[in-house]
Amino acid sequence: MRSDIFDQKNLEVETGQRFVLQNSKMLKVTLGEPVIAAKGAMVAYQGNVQFQHKGADSLTKFVKRAMSSDDQALMTVSGQGDVFFARMAENVFLIELEGDAISVGGSSLLAFDAALQWDLHRTRGAGMMTGGLFNTLVQGRGSVALTSDGTPVILDCSQQPTFVDPNAAVCWSANLVPDVVSSMNMTSLLRGGTGEAFQYKFHGPGFVVVQPSEGFTGAVQTS
Repeated sequence: MRSDIFDQKNLEVETGQRFVLQNSKMLKVTLGEPVIAAKGAMVAYQGNVQFQHKGADSLTKFVKRAMSSDDQALMTVSGQGDVFFARMAENVFLIELEGDAISVGGSSLLAFDAALQWDLHRTRGAGMMTGGLFNTLVQGRGSVALTSDGTPVILDCSQQPTFVDPNAAVCWSANLVPDVVSSMNMTSLLRGGTGEAFQYKFHGPGFVVVQPSEGFTGAVQTS
């Protein structure tokens, strides 16, 4: 049997590390310690693995998640073995936190070490008309895997105000606290607008990672 699909580059990557990119679209996590992942992001696993819906750890976090329209469901993955994660063939990137933090927007969070601390934060100025905009702050020591729908760009926010579509903001420096602003007047909003009604405004020392997409609008995975 011969086929390009059996090319060496498509074989499973073995490095001995806990979080390993199999290619630009797929992540492998070797269990031992649990991992928290986006619900529905598992595409394969090997070994004895359990999946459990991740509920809120506190009443405050539960209320935040109930209010959030862009919060993604999470699951705890535990056991012994290897688990492969992906989302809609989006690009996967790894961030190693070393006692610091990162703010993650929308549904860009793919998986992270369960030992990391996380919480939802409502974006300043996000009112009823925005649908409520939340981001996830992840901090501590461990690995975080994010996805980007296409190759992202990193924008420096320190020199001048930077405005980003909320659905295009992958992540940003934890010290930056974005505001929600509108570039349209009320008359334009009532008439339907242009689809560019609200943006995140970043300004200060730090960066924001922007994907070349406003997000997937199709059916959500439920596995």
